[in-house]
Amino acid sequence: MSYNISIYHETRRLKENGKFSVKLRVYNKRDNIKKVRYFTTEIDLTEQEFKTIWINPENKKLRGSNKEMELRLKAIEKRANDEAKAMSVFDFSTFESKLFRKSTDKNNVKYHFTLAIDKYKKSERLGTAESYQYTLNSFANYSEEENNRSIDKLSFSEITVDWLKSYEKFMIGKGKSYTTVGVYTRTLRAVFNIAILQKDINNDIYPFGKNKYKIPRTKKVKKALSAIQLKTLFDAKPKTSKEAEAKDFWFFSFSCYGMNIKDIALLEYSDFKNDSFSYYRSKTFDRTVEKVLITVYLTDFTKNIILKYGNKNKTGFVFNILSKHDKIDEKMSKYKNFTRKINDHLKRVAKDNELPEDISSNWARHSFATQSIRKGASMEFISEALDHSDLNVTKRYFAGFEDETKKEFANSLLDF
Repeated sequence: MSYNISIYHETRRLKENGKFSVKLRVYNKRDNIKKVRYFTTEIDLTEQEFKTIWINPENKKLRGSNKEMELRLKAIEKRANDEAKAMSVFDFSTFESKLFRKSTDKNNVKYHFTLAIDKYKKSERLGTAESYQYTLNSFANYSEEENNRSIDKLSFSEITVDWLKSYEKFMIGKGKSYTTVGVYTRTLRAVFNIAILQKDINNDIYPFGKNKYKIPRTKKVKKALSAIQLKTLFDAKPKTSKEAEAKDFWFFSFSCYGMNIKDIALLEYSDFKNDSFSYYRSKTFDRTVEKVLITVYLTDFTKNIILKYGNKNKTGFVFNILSKHDKIDEKMSKYKNFTRKINDHLKRVAKDNELPEDISSNWARHSFATQSIRKGASMEFISEALDHSDLNVTKRYFAGFEDETKKEFANSLLDF
């Protein structure tokens, strides 16, 4: 056991009430580094009171208020030891969060979702934090509308296989897709796993897995432009400067191996070296142990886009989408608004040129993958360029390969 917990009387600072604070003293030794932290108990005692109640050198049998205070201090010490003992590896941050929560928080769904949301916000994974918030909101609506139960009181033990099946039926009845149900229930499963890992709930109540609730899976179609459509869009004449900007950034994303808008917004001049730049994909950076540095080689087209829209000082962010002074939530709001602007004006260009009107910035990534396939690129190259976790993810792009290209390939098989 690397830690030691004890009740401590802080007699170095006298309070206005003439007493001293009683604190929890937590000593932790890990990797030969000793650390001591003190946590408030919100109890104040005089030196004599503390000596009588806690030290009790004469071993007197306490009565009345002194006995009540002794029991209160023992309960605080016991709870602190229980929380520390339940941790696989002791660390002060986790210990503190568990120590000062309500006893019912251990089994509370909203509490654990809130912890996850706060964690992702602090690590600047704002998209993930937002996704968790949407999931929590969805379960709150279901719990209140169908079960007349506030999400504040919903416990993990209430979420059974039947509960999840009923939730799925509720969502489909509301016109939501099985894809949405799958996203939300996978997020709930992740929160379940965290709570189990932290030993806040028992694995016995886990409702997912074999012979339990099966999260619905749907085959997501990767939407991409055909070779002819790509040429049509590239040759299109935008009616406004905003439409031109939308088209330019879409093809910049396409030309930079499907780089998403967030990473374009975060691109800095310090990322450049000679005729290339390198970056870590923000969406997958925190999910993987092995960090993959993506290198993109510049072309005349991408150089012109940087020259046209780039920061003229050539310092900091390349494009004037974000500012170094922006807070985390301001950054998220700005690149989301920029993405929305790109998508809105791109749809207008598409409509004027008889292209799919549901086109978006994501299509640039998918179009890069399919165009690379047409050009004979290997699956390994595409997987590396897109920063996929494994080749199975890349195979989905091959599965969505356009029918016309498949026909051409079939007709060429006997073309010796």
